[in-house]
Formats: sequence, C-alpha cells, structure tokens
Amino acid sequence: MATYPALPFDETRWIIRIRRIFDEEIVLGEDQPVCIFDVPKPLLGTKPEAYIPQMVALGPYHHRREELCDMERYKLLAAKRAQSHFTGMDFQLFVDLFTKLEHLIRAHYHRHLNLSNETLGWMMAIDVSFLLEFLHTFSKDSKQRALQRIPFKVSYLVDPSRRTSSHDMLLRDIVMLENQIPLFLLQKAIETRCSTSALPAQSVLSSMLVGFFQEVSTFRGIGCPCTDIGRHVHLLDFLYSNMVPRCTEESHGATGEAGDESCHGHDHTRKSTLNSVMDLLVRRGSKIASVIVSFIAMVLLKFIASLPCLSMLGEPIEQLTQQAAERSGASDVQSKNTSPLLEEIAVPSVAELAYTGVRFCPTVGDLSMIDFCATTATLHLPVIGVDVNSEVVLRNLVAYEAAVGAGSLVLARYVELMNGIIDTEEDARVLRECGVILNHLKSDREVAELWNGMTRSVRLTRVPALDKVIDDLNSHYGSCWKVRMRTFVRAHVLGSRELLACVAVVVLFFFVGLQAFCVVRGCVPVSYGMASRKFGAR
Repeated sequence: MATYPALPFDETRWIIRIRRIFDEEIVLGEDQPVCIFDVPKPLLGTKPEAYIPQMVALGPYHHRREELCDMERYKLLAAKRAQSHFTGMDFQLFVDLFTKLEHLIRAHYHRHLNLSNETLGWMMAIDVSFLLEFLHTFSKDSKQRALQRIPFKVSYLVDPSRRTSSHDMLLRDIVMLENQIPLFLLQKAIETRCSTSALPAQSVLSSMLVGFFQEVSTFRGIGCPCTDIGRHVHLLDFLYSNMVPRCTEESHGATGEAGDESCHGHDHTRKSTLNSVMDLLVRRGSKIASVIVSFIAMVLLKFIASLPCLSMLGEPIEQLTQQAAERSGASDVQSKNTSPLLEEIAVPSVAELAYTGVRFCPTVGDLSMIDFCATTATLHLPVIGVDVNSEVVLRNLVAYEAAVGAGSLVLARYVELMNGIIDTEEDARVLRECGVILNHLKSDREVAELWNGMTRSVRLTRVPALDKVIDDLNSHYGSCWKVRMRTFVRAHVLGSRELLACVAVVVLFFFVGLQAFCVVRGCVPVSYGMASRKFGAR
C-alpha cells in the first residue's frame, strides 16, 4: 500500500481552525460513527489488488498515488460537465458548500485527513461529480439516462452498455472499502443540480442506487433494495445492508426452527433422541471393533513370531506393536486438545455430501435462506451470481463487516461455508447444475479457484444460524453408513500397519509351507518337468 508524504504542519492554520471550532460552535460530527476504514492488514496481505484501487481514486485515502493520476483529467472533465447543470451557480460555490461540511466529512473517515479545508472541498466536489456521472449509467429512469450524455472520449470508461473492461475496473474500484465517499454528498450535489427540477433528489438517487445494486449484488432475487439515504453511509454500506440484513441471525433462527418443525413434525424430539442413541452405539461399536481387530492382529503376530522358523521376526514385530500403541495414545491426546471452534469450520465438500444423498436446492433471497433439512437431506442455499467483479465485491464486504465489528460476521461465515463445501471443479459444477451458482466466468474451475482463494475473516466468530447448518451437515455426513464403513476400512484395515504386517506374514508363511509340502511330496512344477525332458533329450 502506498504511503503519502505528509503535508508541512502549518501552526497558524491549525490555530485558526481550532478557534473557529470553538467560536462558531461547529458540530464535529459526534453523532456520525466512523464508517470508512482502512482494510484490515490480515485481509490486505492476502490479495492487495482486491482492496487497493487500480484505476481511480475516490476520496482522500488514495488521492496522491501516482499510478492513478491519469484519471484526474477525466474527473476534471466530469466536474466541468457537472458545472453546466448548475442553474445560476458557479462550481466554486459548489466547492464552498462542501468546504462548510468539512467537519462532517472528516467524521466519516477513520484515518486522520491531513488536508486543508479548501483542498478537501475541491477533492470531494470533483470526485462526487465523477461518481454521479458513473452512477447515472445504472439509472432505471430512461429520461435521466437520456439527459446524461457521455462524451465519446470517455465512453470506454463510463459505458452505459457496461460491456468494456474499463467499466468493470471502475466498478470494482468504486466498491472498495478505502475508496468510499459519504452518500449525503451525492444527495447534496443532486439537490443543487435539481433545484429547479420537478424530480426530488431522493428519487433521482434512488433510481441510480437500485440499478447499481442489481448490477453489483451477488445474491439474486433479493428484491428492491432500501435506498433511504438516512440508513446508508456510503455505497459499500448500502450493498452490505441490503445483501446481509441486520436481522439475519434472529430471523434465520426463527425460520430455521419453523423449518425444522415442518420437516421433522411433532416427533422431532423423539427422532433426535433416537438418532443420538444410534450415533452413540455406532461410535462405541466402531471403537470396540477397532480394539478387536488390533487385538487379533497382535495375537497373530505374536504367534507367528513364536514359531521356530520365523523367530527372527520377533524383534520387528515387537517394535511395530509398540509404535501402534504410541500412535493410538497420541491420537487420543490430540482429539482431546482439538478446539471445538476449529472443528466447526470443517465441513464436507459438495461431492462428499452428494455421496451421502444430500440434495442442493437453490433459494431466492439473502443469507437468511440458508437451511438444511435433515429429513429430506436437502441443503438450501441462496442463488449467487459469479462474474469478474464478484470476488472484489465479496472481499470488500467482508472487510467492511470486520472493520465495523457490529455483531457476528455473518457474511464472513457464509464465505467460510462456501469455501468449505467447494474444493474442486466438480463441486462447482454440481452447484451450477443445481442452480445455486450462476456462472458468468469461463469455466467451473475458475469458480472453484475463486472460493478457494477467499480466506477467512480477521477473527473467528460464531453465527448460530450458520453454525447449526454446518453442524447438521457434519452430523448427517458422519452418520451415513457408507461413510462409516469407508472410514473404518481406511483407518483400521488399510491404515493398520499391524494388520497389513500380519497379512503379509501369513501369506509368506503360506507360501513357505506350500513349498515345503511340495518338497516332501515330490511335486514338480510343469515348466520344470518340461525343461528337464528337453535337457534329457539333448
């Protein structure tokens, strides 16, 4: 991340600003919580290009980066075009309006802005003009789009058809956490431009936000988003609030309980108790069978080692049994020391769940739609569209969720769930064919790489609704008899050195005995007899 040279400290200007705050009783924005943060370093280090703007800087955080200076002239052109829309008002008056709001603007940013009031006012006026011109391409009102004429020189950047790669790059930069601009500035700019228009500023901005949401939102079928400016502080917060509702956890808990009642019926408690008993019996039975197999293998090895002809194998067999005992003791200690939170993150892949009969059902809506019905073995997942912008959108939403720190990291837990169930190209293909994933990338392999590249959030969190789904999936997968049989064979048959050594020794003993029997009875192999006759004939 680029570092910017600090402005020289002007003591006179600093004293004037402090006196102005005290004398004029300027409100410092105490009621406005900080909402534009630096990306947490653990996330920034995983994939910097997904969090640092690559084409355009909006706001003060990346304003002085040299590689983004080429876009400054395009932003200035947008500001000059915006000036023509101001009725009887010079652009300087527009800048002065933002300069008067500098304390409220600074209150939105977590980082200290070492900028003069005038510099901040000009910066915001120019960036807001450019951002509004870009957002006009998403307006649902055809009349507004017709009034917004995009010059040919910048049509490849601000493309109403949204087909150019530059348009996608701009879109990704605009949703980045460190590139946000307070939404109230956009509303102020529209109010200034629409002072003589019959259309209210809220209606104009709402039309643009609805189109922007439908273009950027990864979840399909959420419906019309809430565009109340009083409830959203910037574009990324607008996306997060509509994609991950604040009441997701509570509403999902209630929905999950209702769904369980509909799936399990009135005998849900009885069935759950029976399943618990069966699970306990199967687990105890597996342990008993493992002990029996190990005991029989050791007895056979001891017996074989006691035979006179195979007494040389006694020492290696003794070492093998001691190593087996040490491994079993170490595994018991490790199982006791395993963190429950780490166990909850582990979840079977799509292919493994399909092997146990789980079906994947797409649901239209947000994260509150995620549910697993154990009776029908159906996992309900929201429909998500995956395109070239999806990774940047999801990563910055997760970063914003982690930076705000208000409640559980619901979206981060969802990303962990998808990261867990999608391991290979085959997993992505199954979800695409089921309709859970709408793939707009080149292949299913790119979808799998996208989810596998998403790392977990900066801190682990518990989300009861999603944790219940993960626990139910693990319980269903672990209780399947095919999985238990395969696990038992791998762990206690194919993975048992004692048993494999015992089988190898028995086979060796069998062939040695067969050879001794042939020598005593005078058995001659056919090939050996034919070779003897040929040799005698010569």
